[in-house]
Amino acid sequence: MEKFFKLKENGTTVKTELFAGLTTFLTMAYILFVNPIILAQAGMDKGAVFIATILAAAIGTFIMGFVANVPFAQAPGMGLNAFFTFTVVLGLGFTWNQALAMVFICGIINILITVTKIRQMIIKAIPESLQYAISAGIGLFIAYIGLKQGHFLSFTGENGIAAGASTIFSDVIPALTNFKNPITLVALIGLIVTIILLVRKVNGAILIGIVVTTLVALPFGVTSLPDFSTMSFAIPSLEPTLFKLDLIGLFTDPSKILIVVATIFAFSLADTFDTIGTFLGTGRKSGIFDKKDEEKFEDGIYFDSKLERALFADATATSIGALLGTSNTTTYVESATGISAGGRTGLTSVTVGVLFLLSIFIAPFIGIVPAAATAPALIIVGILMMESIGKINWSDLEIAVPSFFIVALMPLSYGISNGIAVGFFFYCVTKVFKGKANEVHPIMYIVTLLFLVNFIVTALL
Repeated sequence: MEKFFKLKENGTTVKTELFAGLTTFLTMAYILFVNPIILAQAGMDKGAVFIATILAAAIGTFIMGFVANVPFAQAPGMGLNAFFTFTVVLGLGFTWNQALAMVFICGIINILITVTKIRQMIIKAIPESLQYAISAGIGLFIAYIGLKQGHFLSFTGENGIAAGASTIFSDVIPALTNFKNPITLVALIGLIVTIILLVRKVNGAILIGIVVTTLVALPFGVTSLPDFSTMSFAIPSLEPTLFKLDLIGLFTDPSKILIVVATIFAFSLADTFDTIGTFLGTGRKSGIFDKKDEEKFEDGIYFDSKLERALFADATATSIGALLGTSNTTTYVESATGISAGGRTGLTSVTVGVLFLLSIFIAPFIGIVPAAATAPALIIVGILMMESIGKINWSDLEIAVPSFFIVALMPLSYGISNGIAVGFFFYCVTKVFKGKANEVHPIMYIVTLLFLVNFIVTALL
């Protein structure tokens, strides 16, 4: 194990890696319950999607661990699954089988642009200051997810009606909660406990915080032990979704070809930049991708085989997930929790993959850990990742303007790729009108143009 994962070389131990893997798993295990609910609204079998979610996450994460030896976990992405259901199926009228075909093609495209080094070239083209902004933006995004998950924020429509968790208002006003909610109180206790453990430099502070908060949640009624008398361990069948993608039917209607191409493009662009953002944000903060390879050293990022293999692992996961019966499988930003807990090698990922497989049998127990218990972990990780914001030269508007939009719009628009898109746009604008257009890498112009095209096409769909 030491030899395969190079634990000493990466300054870690088996115990640390296992703790990190468990921490990452606990913070992203919600996808096991959320993904089937969302895709079921597209007409898919909920039980089959549950199994597909587990297998896609496990396989993708195993590839990340064994092939790339990095501590990142994969699973069907939030946001992408909503786009799959509410835009592609319910909005555009495609069948879920055709939507799976789009996801499969998206995965093939991502494999091609990875093998041909296009994704690596994109990363090289991003200025170092914007890479720091991406890291800080992801940190703020993660913290925002934690604040919402812990019910620290309440949202009220301008007409005075409180916005429910699943209700969308055209105008909502966020406010600090009144702390009467038991979920909020549990999350607050967990946050205080985790912060104390961190400042006292206790090993495994984040994981211990999750466990302690879960125990605190029991008397508050926020979670409960499963009813063993009614508990079912029956494993759902994968057959209803396995290999059910409809590639032929996707292209039989000539009038929809343009929409099909545009939708696949939207899938691919969001997936690609969510991944790049996650790798840059967490990889730069932890130093995972900053180890020098004499033959492949590039500006600011070290293009060793580890990064190349990580990008390839991410690319293959989407197509594998589509074959199994789920929306885009992508690298999870929640991997930052495990990395913050000390995870540095693929052993962290392998641990996450094993836990996903075990969840086939222990699904009733996974639900014991409430969102209130993982919310403090997300907030803490966000705090830790904000360190990079101090490395941005805020006195230089050419850097400050795009960096601000990257940092601000990731949480405010609830999307990593959204912040990157707007930040890239204003980076190009400020450089061009400052008379420094030649300082912008050509790939930045191309990517920014693709983002603009995507925004326009999406608006017209």
